Amino acid sequence: MRSAASRALVCAVLLVGGLCSAGPEVSRHEQGYEYLTKKAYVPASWTRSAYDNVWKQWPGIREKPADYDKAFQQYYGLPPAPFENNGLPLGLKITKPFLGRTLTLDCMVCHGGSMLGKSYIGLGNVTLDIQAIFEDLSAADGIPFKVPFAFTRVRGTTEAGAMGVYLLARRNPDLTLRAQPLDLGVHDNLCEDPPAWWLLKKKKTMYFTGGADQRSVRSIMQFMMSPLTPARAFAEAEPDFAAIRDYLLTIEPPKYPYPIDRARAAEGERLFLDHCAKCHGTYGPDGKYPNKIIPLEEIGTDRTRFDGIEDRFGLYYDQTWFAKEHRGWLQDGYPARASRGYQAPPLNGIWATAPYFHNGSVPTVYDVLNSETRPKRFTRSFGTGESDYDFMKMGWKTTPSDPPDARLPVIRQRRVFDTSRPGQGNSGHSFGDCLTDPERMAIIEYMKTL
Repeated sequence: MRSAASRALVCAVLLVGGLCSAGPEVSRHEQGYEYLTKKAYVPASWTRSAYDNVWKQWPGIREKPADYDKAFQQYYGLPPAPFENNGLPLGLKITKPFLGRTLTLDCMVCHGGSMLGKSYIGLGNVTLDIQAIFEDLSAADGIPFKVPFAFTRVRGTTEAGAMGVYLLARRNPDLTLRAQPLDLGVHDNLCEDPPAWWLLKKKKTMYFTGGADQRSVRSIMQFMMSPLTPARAFAEAEPDFAAIRDYLLTIEPPKYPYPIDRARAAEGERLFLDHCAKCHGTYGPDGKYPNKIIPLEEIGTDRTRFDGIEDRFGLYYDQTWFAKEHRGWLQDGYPARASRGYQAPPLNGIWATAPYFHNGSVPTVYDVLNSETRPKRFTRSFGTGESDYDFMKMGWKTTPSDPPDARLPVIRQRRVFDTSRPGQGNSGHSFGDCLTDPERMAIIEYMKTL
């Protein structure tokens, strides 16, 4: 009894001193989820009233839509938040006031998507028009704003690489702002389709070319480089992002929600092992992922993204705070990695991650496996419901399109994907051309199980 009383007294003293938690212990990945969903890491850019009044920027709209939140989501391609978010969709967040503004973006604007009517943190947002968000919200706030380069050239993709290059060029190695920007080579025709976060746990590298170490916390903080972010904020936020990274490594892909033909899937698995596993790995309890970078001359897909992040960017990145994450014997931190091509990604949850290739140029898995059927110029609904999805070919339904009419609003023109444009090519990865159609369908059936 004396021992129990002593333990109680010690715990009481610790509680008073704030050293002992009275509630359940929270894991670091749970903390990461809270940071990701509750905190903002970029200063506010717009007022809340800009959100409420941005409909006035929509061509042909004379009065505010009745179901305004839904109309906003559909117009800009932002799914509803699966957590309490002040009535805002995924990707927007209310933060502490900055120059009278309280509305900002977070990383889920690109990495929060929807599939069959459900929103998922970590699913790439392939319906987004990020340029329209910046232009329209700024106009609604009366801010004269012209994007310094194209934030997107086709809806559902972004110029994230160009954004990273553009912003780093305006920072010194210690991340203070430069008086004059460097020339690091900004290319805004890279056409990047955001990858799923749940793939990160299987990879040793990040980004389409494997250009960064997967272990790096600082690399995932590059989006913070808004000119409004002070240099001290990066180091202050690093512990949060270490926890956020831990959360990202816990995300699992959504399961295919409909019945699967198990006999056909078993046949597809055998074909997959023969034709796909060498690059994309094996699956199940003993599955192994090879982390292979496929040389450009072998994969043959559009090389614009590969060429568009130049060596001079990597050389300067290695001088900055981002690459100095820890002290090492041979080198400090996680420097940029040279590459010969694109990384063959893991295929977990592939059914939910259409369209395909790094630039989103191939709408279905069937088209990935048959290069002859890939549409050359197309549009799609940019909805993510059952009626928008092709369950047989596994991907998005598309409609052939003429070149966009220059008389249409630009946001409408960006709904057309033209594979003849730089960065939007759909050639390469012809490894499935030797298959028969029944074999392709069997592989697709197996992929539903991943």
